[in-house]
Amino acid sequence: MELEEEMFEPVSPMGQYINSSVLSLTILGVLESEIPLHDLQIFSLLRDVFLPVNSRFSSIMVGDKNGVKKWKKVQVNLKEHVNVPIFPDGMSLDYYDHCLSNYLSKLGMDPLPQNRPPWEVHIFKYPTSDAAGAIIFKLHHALGDGYSLMGALLSCLKRTDNPHIPLTFPSRQSGSSSSKLSKGSGVSSILKLLSGVPSSFANTVMDFGSGLLKSSIIKDVESPIRSGREGVEFQPFTMTTIEFSLDHIKKIKKTLNVTINDVIAGVILLGSRLYMEGENKNSSNFNSNALVLLNTRNLDGYKSVDEMVKPKTTTPWGNNFAFLHVPIPKLITSDLSDPLKFVYETQSTIKRGRSSAGVWLTSVMLEHLRKFKGPEVTSKFIRNTLINSSITITNLVGPQEKMSLSDHPVKGLYFFVVGSPQSAQVTVMSYVGMLRLGIEVEKNFINEYKFKSCIANAFNMISEAAAVP
Repeated sequence: MELEEEMFEPVSPMGQYINSSVLSLTILGVLESEIPLHDLQIFSLLRDVFLPVNSRFSSIMVGDKNGVKKWKKVQVNLKEHVNVPIFPDGMSLDYYDHCLSNYLSKLGMDPLPQNRPPWEVHIFKYPTSDAAGAIIFKLHHALGDGYSLMGALLSCLKRTDNPHIPLTFPSRQSGSSSSKLSKGSGVSSILKLLSGVPSSFANTVMDFGSGLLKSSIIKDVESPIRSGREGVEFQPFTMTTIEFSLDHIKKIKKTLNVTINDVIAGVILLGSRLYMEGENKNSSNFNSNALVLLNTRNLDGYKSVDEMVKPKTTTPWGNNFAFLHVPIPKLITSDLSDPLKFVYETQSTIKRGRSSAGVWLTSVMLEHLRKFKGPEVTSKFIRNTLINSSITITNLVGPQEKMSLSDHPVKGLYFFVVGSPQSAQVTVMSYVGMLRLGIEVEKNFINEYKFKSCIANAFNMISEAAAVP
């Protein structure tokens, strides 16, 4: 019995949901190198640094006699996990840009083998217009969410200026009721908290009910950003990125008295609506929803992997996220002169969703669904949540200092989530004063260059409306 407990670790419920016969999500993390990767000692790096980070990187997912999935420790053959694609030498940067985009698209379509630990590393040794080379980590989402995997990745990276000093991250201010209460002035704080109970209850009922309907019955209409095709996750996708100055976004944030996430979510939603209108004038008023992923941990920066795996930690390893439905504001002529509507309406929806217990109720419902119907039925419900909406937005906070991987300075950092049954997804990653958006769209349905241009246009519109040069 002791040996079995030593070899097997339960798979979290969310880990089971996103690695099932109906839904399988994978993360592609891309590290751009400032220098060529020809002398990168990848095998020693993986063996001595990456594998020891967490036992899941040396485990496969298996089912016991009752169908309960667990992580089983196995021997890892690193040669099976490392790939170095070969392309013609001496070609133009545009050529290699195209090669990298196609390679990422192919990686997104190829499933990870179930008979070995679900991760791979791909070394793209060719220069692109953005970097001298790229290291691509392909990791199944069941291994952990972006927060967990970013924490694991950061344990393999060091500050370029001083490897002995830890990386730092933008501070997060808690907006929870408990934190506000602890900083308040006794009775007045309690009265203020209680005065919000009726509205919070109403928001909870409305958010939970609305989310339940949108996950099960109500589908977004087909539009220029939602094909509605069955099996869209198995079709080719194109991937590109766009970058914005974090200082510029902070100026907009300060002027509008919102958060950085409010600004960038408003930019993405306005850009999405501009693209829709450009492709089909009638789609300006379509009922379309975005899914915004919320991290459900009590966050205060990334913790070490050792901290994440401690019992009763507030920042546990695994998949600790939830979806929040955010309606994409409709676009009428007057909105073109007031694009800030997209920021303020997004802020209002996200703030209300965070203050209600709708997300918690949804997690409780999923747990009961798993207990009585099984993880496959629960996975199907989550898939319906994705397929019924138009676009997903997810973000990660990156370090403020430049990093190095085995003496290779990291120039840029971004990621994609593949395997979702949607025609469009946007990921957001901050790193050294820049915010990088990963744009992933259904090939031959959404024009990635036009979509990217619309997001850039939306950023400029919101900047001008906020009077931020």
